[in-house]
Amino acid sequence: QVQLVESGGGLVQAGGSLRLSCAASGRIFSSYARGWFRQAPGKEREFVAAISGSGSSTYYADSVKARFTISRDNAKNTVHLQMNSLKPEDTAVYYCAASRGPAVSVRNHQIDYWGQGTQVTVSS
Repeated sequence: QVQLVESGGGLVQAGGSLRLSCAASGRIFSSYARGWFRQAPGKEREFVAAISGSGSSTYYADSVKARFTISRDNAKNTVHLQMNSLKPEDTAVYYCAASRGPAVSVRNHQIDYWGQGTQVTVSS
């Protein structure tokens, strides 16, 4: 069984920063691609960022490029999402994800494991 647990969400003013973390436990390997999705009220869950097992490949949604950075620490089975220059439209529940496939699989919503989500609220 694999568990993904997010942390680091909260309330921040527009222009501020937050750092999300996702800790994995159970039978999950460092080769798994990891990523982040988000879902705002009344909207579908959307891809945010993905990272390959080695960390050498990353993908970002156009809406977060140059503002968000995904990284991973395989020794701790943890993935981070550094979010800078936050906007009110970034408000959503952010979900951690893992895929047995490459990072592009995460971008294509081919997910094997999901976290429970953490709320991010950006006030204007």
